[in-house]
Amino acid sequence: MAPMLLFFFLLFPPLSLQVHCQLTSSPSSVVPLAPALFVIGDSTVDCGTNNHLFTLARADRLPYGRDFDTRRPTGRFSNGRVVVDYLALRLKLPFVRPYLGLSGKVEELVRGVNYASAGAGALFASGSDLGMHISLTEQMQQVHDTYERLELSLGEAAAADLFAKSIFYISIGSNDFIHYYFRNTTNVRSLFLPWEFNQLLVDTIKHELKNLYNLNARKVVVMGLPPIGCTPHYLWEYDSVYGDCVEQINNMIVQLNFAMTYMVHKLNIELHGATFTFCDTFEGSMDIFRNRDRYGFVSTTDACCGLGKYGGMVMCLFPEMACKNATNHVWWDEFHPTEAVNLILADDVWSGKHIDMCLPMNLRDMIET
Repeated sequence: MAPMLLFFFLLFPPLSLQVHCQLTSSPSSVVPLAPALFVIGDSTVDCGTNNHLFTLARADRLPYGRDFDTRRPTGRFSNGRVVVDYLALRLKLPFVRPYLGLSGKVEELVRGVNYASAGAGALFASGSDLGMHISLTEQMQQVHDTYERLELSLGEAAAADLFAKSIFYISIGSNDFIHYYFRNTTNVRSLFLPWEFNQLLVDTIKHELKNLYNLNARKVVVMGLPPIGCTPHYLWEYDSVYGDCVEQINNMIVQLNFAMTYMVHKLNIELHGATFTFCDTFEGSMDIFRNRDRYGFVSTTDACCGLGKYGGMVMCLFPEMACKNATNHVWWDEFHPTEAVNLILADDVWSGKHIDMCLPMNLRDMIET
């Protein structure tokens, strides 16, 4: 699909828009439940990083952002808010701004930073077919740079205390499958059996979680992968007849999430003072599919914005491709959920409102520890 996307990218160049990733700060009388929210990840939580990069993975034009607070595209791969926006509100914090959009002043850092970049994977090579992106390793370097700037401005003790009490949120791994393993880039499937590839991802993420801990991060939410086999893209690619999810894809995701759960459990034992939690996005998403009527969804298969069967052939490129009402759709485009789904998942991460998908605790319990 890359040549087709490149054609549209050149035909419809990115709009010169002011990125609105942070709304008005919380009133001074409101006391945040955590000092800051730091976000690491991919397009599931990118709020404008890729607007600063030459890449096909951009969401800086309508209809992306049409239902956001500003009614303008911000770089979020959704019709509106993403999960971390809702979590910021729960924490009584302002929406977190992208690292590449900051000047580096300490007042821009003390309430949190969003390092996430669409196309990024746990592995450095993942997503390279889309163009530039900030890999997990590079995002971790940005976190390290942030910590050093805080140390210089606030002092060592204050910087360490800020990181220890703040929330770190990690949502990454989908592109390692979508733009690497399933595409068999560099013949990777001949090198790694599915379980071996999953273990490689787990080991890579574990290494970075330990790096976060060494920077004094203590409260970390690790998101599992969603049911990629249910996305409109794979329903289209595998020519699903009745909208049934692609089992061989979802089986790999379930196995990865199981391994991630165990890895996070072990880290909580090994790392003194660590409060890491794993949230199973797959189970949270499947709850939505199983109970779509209760949640008010009409379609669990078709993208609100896309082309081809299920809207899964091409990403959302211009407003005319989008449905009028995204609130009754699970999927916004070929890979990303709608704002309505993001709200449900955020509620589950925060308090397990609909389903207990976080182990050993949800975010609300984490901030009370």
